[in-house]
Amino acid sequence: MKPRIKICCISSLEEAKTAIHFGAHALGLVGPMPSGPGVIDNSLIKEIARHTPPPTATFLLTSETTAQGVIEHHRQVHTSTLQLVDAMEKGAFAAIRQALPTVKLVKVIHVLNEQSVEEALEVAEMVDALLLDSGNPNLGVKVLGGTGKVHNWAWSKAIVDQSRVPVFLAGGLNPENAKRALDEVGPFGLDICSGVRTAGMLDPLKLEAFMKAAGY
Repeated sequence: MKPRIKICCISSLEEAKTAIHFGAHALGLVGPMPSGPGVIDNSLIKEIARHTPPPTATFLLTSETTAQGVIEHHRQVHTSTLQLVDAMEKGAFAAIRQALPTVKLVKVIHVLNEQSVEEALEVAEMVDALLLDSGNPNLGVKVLGGTGKVHNWAWSKAIVDQSRVPVFLAGGLNPENAKRALDEVGPFGLDICSGVRTAGMLDPLKLEAFMKAAGY
């Protein structure tokens, strides 16, 4: 089965249309973050989500760590999916599901070491999918995504092999390493931001090359 492709850091309606034109299955829309690229206003996230036709999914990247914070953030933008990029308070997943039963939950795991494998498999019991990235929430200023760096794919493969839910791979992907990522890790999907951009803007040539490398 071909991998699902999520194009992240979408910054305008034009970029959303370009990503969809080249076959993106999902768009990543970045809300307020302590660091990293792609942040846009909630009003623009809402507009892009409203103009994105099914079956393309819209992911709200939210750094909120409480159930109520996540729920309120979603109610401002109405995306089809929530991408939770930071550690959540106890009981948050169940509370979010109760309040937003039709919204998919994707939890980001920042793959740092072997403990990340245990964390991922525990969280997988409570969400619809995992997304493995190269951030580091333990730094003074948290890095919660958009690093452009590849992490240790051996740990990612261990998560993919054992997870009960689909797993997206992110972190430093580009047209040159996409096929190797698929071969070595075997994820359900690939998530890319900087690897298909030039001077911060979505680059149709790089995007087309990435889609071809992923088998499209």
